[in-house]
Amino acid sequence: MSANRSIAPLKIIASGVALPENKIYSSMLDEKFNKTKGFVEKHSGIEYRYHANNTDSQAQLAAQAIANALQHNQLSPQSIDMLINASAIPVQALPCSAAHILEQSNLNDGIACFDINSSCISFITALQVAAGMLATSQYQRIAIVSADIASRGIDWQDKESSLIFGDGAACVIVEKGDGTSGILSYTHTTHTDGIDFCEIRAGGTRKNPRSGMTEDDFLFHMQGKKLFRMASALIEEFMQRVFTESNLQLEQIDTVVPHQASHLSLEHMRQRVGVTSDQLIDIYRHRGNQVAASIPSALHEAIITDRFYEKQHVMLIGTAAGLALCAMVLVP
Repeated sequence: MSANRSIAPLKIIASGVALPENKIYSSMLDEKFNKTKGFVEKHSGIEYRYHANNTDSQAQLAAQAIANALQHNQLSPQSIDMLINASAIPVQALPCSAAHILEQSNLNDGIACFDINSSCISFITALQVAAGMLATSQYQRIAIVSADIASRGIDWQDKESSLIFGDGAACVIVEKGDGTSGILSYTHTTHTDGIDFCEIRAGGTRKNPRSGMTEDDFLFHMQGKKLFRMASALIEEFMQRVFTESNLQLEQIDTVVPHQASHLSLEHMRQRVGVTSDQLIDIYRHRGNQVAASIPSALHEAIITDRFYEKQHVMLIGTAAGLALCAMVLVP
């Protein structure tokens, strides 16, 4: 493919993942909830997912994903001159999680690092920002990592949301490339009518010891039916905007890498949006919803199963707390 001025130059040169050691089968949750065998798998669509221990480090998990990406692609840690953390939940309020991850990694101390947080679509946003950084030529090679330990915020009293989450981390390493690969379009909308459909209230200035808080404020809360209905009502118009901005139609997208939100959301992609099983990357059954780590984990799966570099157009797409919708069309 010849150089195309309509794309923002960006080349994904490496990817990697990291998972906690604990593999949590749905049958184990059947026992936890005193349900009949097969109940959790039927209702969640998950055979197993991974959960960190209560003392495991989110920053270490992210560092493992970075190391995995570097090692598998024989890249030097010293070649990375910027680190972007694209996770939904921070390590702590201050300093930024990227600094904690840098400390745990084998990247050079002193490089630029910062956080991007747009919840479950943080990774897509980070790719867009990275392309802008690379365009200045001040930075040559950027590591983008997403790591979330969703299990630490599960409200086990909520039988709907507690079944679907898994932990994990994923990293991609990007360069500017030669201009033949990059971002064809980036579409991002936020609809605040759904701002409280998916939230963790504590962790900032809204709920703290001085303004008032409860233990429940630190747990994840989701109004699943309202969230699904709102996203479903918005998705078709949103997709039309994506196709207009990319100047493509769905059949011209070779691979679709969605946020692995739930088995219902993935089925909605097939039934309502019309994404075929050949196009769709679906790792949900063995990962669950990994929050911000979901999309880059699925992208890594696309890469290692020859469904990325060998294709002409790849779409990353997801919904997130906010309520936000985001999609990016890439030329690999």
